[in-house]
Amino acid sequence: MTTETTMEIARQMVASIDDLPTIPAVATQVMQLLDAPDVDVDKVADLMLSDQVMTARVMKMVNSPIYKPSQEITSLKRALVYLGIRHIKEMALTSSFINAFEDNSGAMDISTFWEHSFGVGMVSKVIAEKIRYADIEKAYLAGIIHDIGEVVLSNYHTETFAKVIKTIQEHPVKLIDTELEVFGTTHTEIGFCMAEKWNFPEAYREVILFHHEPRAATADPVLCSIVNLADLFCSVRELYYGGNAWASFNLSEEVGWKILKEQSPNLAHLDVERFCYELDDAVPQVRELVTSIFSKQ
Repeated sequence: MTTETTMEIARQMVASIDDLPTIPAVATQVMQLLDAPDVDVDKVADLMLSDQVMTARVMKMVNSPIYKPSQEITSLKRALVYLGIRHIKEMALTSSFINAFEDNSGAMDISTFWEHSFGVGMVSKVIAEKIRYADIEKAYLAGIIHDIGEVVLSNYHTETFAKVIKTIQEHPVKLIDTELEVFGTTHTEIGFCMAEKWNFPEAYREVILFHHEPRAATADPVLCSIVNLADLFCSVRELYYGGNAWASFNLSEEVGWKILKEQSPNLAHLDVERFCYELDDAVPQVRELVTSIFSKQ
């Protein structure tokens, strides 16, 4: 099956869905305010407070182990000052993605999906810091959104996707290969079509489309490789939807790692085993963060 065919099937599937989620208007306005030369934190706080769900999630996240405040932060304005402009953007967008995809009526448990997504985002950030990638928050967001096609399939093709999940849990087959066999397309093309509708920048669209084959990336192959490695790592550390217990992860042999070494020769001297232990530290933090975000309290 050709790439053109799988993409056309994806476009038709996305076009046939009448109630596709959108990025909330408040998030878009927050982005615009944060991009202004003279950012007014009070205006940003007032705008975010108009969205109670976003405010609650930002407060939960800022008090999570990820951001490690010395004492509990109880006001949104103080949270925004503590976080800084770049992290506010990161959190506003993350909250919007959660809001768009929080329905738990799909084929997979939504908190499991977010464990994987947050895990890939956080591990992407760690890898980006290690290789001195220019935009750490960009790596984090790319990791968060890389699998949006999965939740579209889960929520809008529930019965069929449930069979896909069952297949990968019972057999040593890759999710993406099973999707291709069943749907004629995969979550990468579906996610790419969603990213087009949301007017995501090219680098993010490329990560969504090529995070399983980073050699195909042209806009930002380093970013794509970062997410590729983070995705593989989380998949074998059980931050996944199930079915990858048979898989293995050898960082030094992965294509994504080879691409990063081409761009950052100093990685040749990195203690890979120790680095993987560092990545392991993120796993319990991810689970605690997701539990906090989705708790009703």
